[in-house]
This record gives sequence, structure tokens and C-alpha cells, in this order.
Amino acid sequence: MEIILREGQKKDMSAVLLLIKELASFEKEANAVELTVEELERDGFGPQPLFKVFIAERNSEIVGMALFYERYSTWKGRSIHLEDLIVKHQYRGEGIGKALYTKVLAHAHEQNLKRVSWEVLDWNKVAVDFYISTGAKILDSWKVVHMNESSLDSFVTKK
Repeated sequence: MEIILREGQKKDMSAVLLLIKELASFEKEANAVELTVEELERDGFGPQPLFKVFIAERNSEIVGMALFYERYSTWKGRSIHLEDLIVKHQYRGEGIGKALYTKVLAHAHEQNLKRVSWEVLDWNKVAVDFYISTGAKILDSWKVVHMNESSLDSFVTKK
């Protein structure tokens, strides 16, 4: 069956949110997703869209997505951050993830961007091995740093 890759549309956001929740569950953070369909619609399709999403469809069913946004590197210039790439569990191993990944990288290349970056969990060996096989470099010496909403509030309001 043929896979269609296309740019996401506002009407796709409920399916995108379901994929985000499936990814969170896979990453053992099932209850961490706070995002809503309305926020995805507003943030991705407003006057200044904050992200782009590529959709993988099979028989009119959304089976995967890659969500990314442009950022700026003080060392390299314009770049992309690949926030999430997910394929529904029952469709994994069919090349859909690779097709989405390739589409994001081709988009970056077409836009003359200098880098595509993302995070991968160290225990996700299949993904790590795949990324390395494509020429991506895993930066073991760098640590991902997050400041959540509660910590932000505590830090900013501390006197």
C-alpha cells in the first residue's frame, strides 16, 4: 500500500495529538502530554506558525508524523529542531519513519539550513542505530536541560 507524505493541515491536529500521546506512552511518559488540539491549531496555523508538520497517510489514515520548527544556532545560523517523529505502532518497520525523516532532512536541505537537531532516548537502540546509520552524530557529552512550568514559576517569583 502506498504511503502519501504531505504537509500537515489544521484539520490533522487531532490525529497529530493522538500520535504525540502514543509517543509519550512509548517513552514511558503517558501522562506528561498537556497540549490540546486547540493549541496545536493555534500555534501551527496562526499568523506566525511556530511549527511545521509532515504527515504520513495510508488509505486516508494518518499513520505517522514529523513535527519540527526553525531555530537559530549562534554557531551555524538557521537550523531545524525535529521535535517528534512517530509512526503508529502497527505500522513500524515498513519504512514510514525513514520516509518522514528523509522528508524533514530534504526540507532542511532545500531551505539551505545548516543543521537539523533532535533528542533521542539512550535506551531507544533501534532509533539510535538508525540515526547513526544515516550519518547523524550522537553527542554524548551534551546534556538536555529542561525547566518546567513549576520550576519557572518558583525561580521567577523567588525573592
